[in-house]
Amino acid sequence: MTEPGSAARPPAPIRTERLVLRRSDARDRAAFIELFASPEVNTYLGGPQPRDELERAMPEVPGRRPGVFVIDLDGAMIGEVMLDPHADRPGHIRPDVGRTELGYLLLPQAWGRGYAAEACAAALDWFADANPGESVVLRTQTANDRSMRLAAKLGFTEVERYEEYGAEQWFGVWSPGTPSG
Repeated sequence: MTEPGSAARPPAPIRTERLVLRRSDARDRAAFIELFASPEVNTYLGGPQPRDELERAMPEVPGRRPGVFVIDLDGAMIGEVMLDPHADRPGHIRPDVGRTELGYLLLPQAWGRGYAAEACAAALDWFADANPGESVVLRTQTANDRSMRLAAKLGFTEVERYEEYGAEQWFGVWSPGTPSG
């Protein structure tokens, strides 16, 4: 069992029907840069980061911290799933409903194929096994239709809506035993 609110990586990659959730390695650097520099990916996340800054600042092996999983499709990174301590993220915080927050980013070419749902459901299932009884929270802009649909599909229920970053935000919670996917 991991420490409460912590989402350490599993000892081995998580395999789903089509994907592998694994630790990042050096071959993923270009995909991480693409994720953070993509205007489409970052539409609801404050906008893209400058590619030249990412090229300079990105470590040789990005994403090497507890709770970060590369979403791998046929040997290539198509995105990431994060299970981070909720209180470590900026913005609205509600540790009373969950201390770990689910986040995910996928490259635009991977959108619309169910990969986000498959990867997030696998990460939530692993988290529930590793942290019995712990809930997970998720925040997204209400304008982000794809994220709102995914939250519902994964079994997140609305806790509240609030205004932040000049937009209406949605805050939900997922509890173990909720069907995820």
